[in-house]
Amino acid sequence: MNYLVIGLYIVSFALFIYGLMGLTGPKTAVRGNLIAAVGMAIAVAATLVAIRHTTQWPLIIAALVVGLVLGVPPARLTKMTAMPQLVAFFNGVGGGTVALIALSEFLETKGFSAFQHGESPTVHIVVASLFAAIIGSISFWGSIIAFGKLQEIISGSPIGFGKAQQPINLLLLVGAVAAAVVVGVHAHPGTGGASLWWMIGLLAAAGVLGLMVVLPIGGADMPVVISLLNAMTGLSAAAAGLALNNTAMIVAGMIVGASGSILTNLMAKAMNRSIPAIVAGGFGGGGVAPSGDGGGDKHVKSTSAADAAIQMAYANQVIVVPGYGLAVAQAQHAVKDMASLLEEKGVPVKYAIHPVAGRMPGHMNVLLAEAEVDYDAMKDMDDINDEFSRTDVAIVIGANDVTNPAARNEQSSPIYGMPILNVDKARSVIVLKRSMNSGFAGIDNPLFYADGTTMLFGDAKKSVTEVAEELKAL
Repeated sequence: MNYLVIGLYIVSFALFIYGLMGLTGPKTAVRGNLIAAVGMAIAVAATLVAIRHTTQWPLIIAALVVGLVLGVPPARLTKMTAMPQLVAFFNGVGGGTVALIALSEFLETKGFSAFQHGESPTVHIVVASLFAAIIGSISFWGSIIAFGKLQEIISGSPIGFGKAQQPINLLLLVGAVAAAVVVGVHAHPGTGGASLWWMIGLLAAAGVLGLMVVLPIGGADMPVVISLLNAMTGLSAAAAGLALNNTAMIVAGMIVGASGSILTNLMAKAMNRSIPAIVAGGFGGGGVAPSGDGGGDKHVKSTSAADAAIQMAYANQVIVVPGYGLAVAQAQHAVKDMASLLEEKGVPVKYAIHPVAGRMPGHMNVLLAEAEVDYDAMKDMDDINDEFSRTDVAIVIGANDVTNPAARNEQSSPIYGMPILNVDKARSVIVLKRSMNSGFAGIDNPLFYADGTTMLFGDAKKSVTEVAEELKAL
């Protein structure tokens, strides 16, 4: 029977990797996701076979039911616009589960001092369990805050304690590690183990640290935060797998941890910011920071849906630049309809996607794909930037900071050096916004005052729909 378990695990690992390969392209993403899900189902089945002699089947069945209830309904009912919240929720569930596994190991072995079947508290079991407890707790509570910010239950603006923020975080980290050391020192047969309060203190300190790390991070940094929390959950799951001697958890956790770490690093580079700087928070305090010449009156030119339609109908090419505002307005279907009308008139339409646009990695791609936008028309920043200078019209829908030329031109700007979409180089720019409020970085955008820029104020979905109606009339 052991050979059957090993065989099932090998099959599940192969499916994990094959499914991950499928996620690299939009045409194979659905199939890749399904393959990975089948791999996880096989891994669960292998684990159940391995523990077939247990007497705890009622608890196991109850856990499976809870997992189905927490997993299936949210995944089926959540709208694509709320996908970042769902990702944060699932990530938090994973981190919390790992922390509970570590606590369970502590309780079952009486503080890692009483192992069954002649086993002894080996270093890898104790260290892995304590690592999983700390990282899992940080990930759980950090994901809860990320979910709250994305769902607007709490403010998306940075919430911090000023100069005291980092000392507090350091004290919490030291406290969690110190508690782990105490637990580890008492992990010897015959000692009775450390008091349960040390483990509770460890989880509490790590949990508060998770809260304190994510609270000061603004909405603009949320894609990086979600990737980072995802990586932490994966690594903690791998550590828990070491403690439980569960190969499936080790492999799946390492895949998630590695991919999350790589994605976090890539997205941080796309913002020209280091991961420690993002974790330190404070980016985007909510007020409008001066930008540009720092003074003088600034005037914007408003336009109408009719004028915008005329501009685009006679353009050599239109580039759509989506941002978080498109997600909030749920305007993706209206944008697709507008683009279809333009293409019927012989106007090519492309979509410029910034790596950190939206509130999770790939947020804009997901929304546009839901509206059945041709994936070949979605262009990454590096592929599209050179085309702006050859484009008659760029239409910005709910994007702000990722189009701000201050990142390129003004060394005093907080976002200086951040790669941006070269929207300002298009012959004309139409910006759809509700108001002149700044983006999450809290920085004014000189693009709005440029000679070639006009502003179409109002709800993005309503404005795009009106433009589409005007296109039909031309």
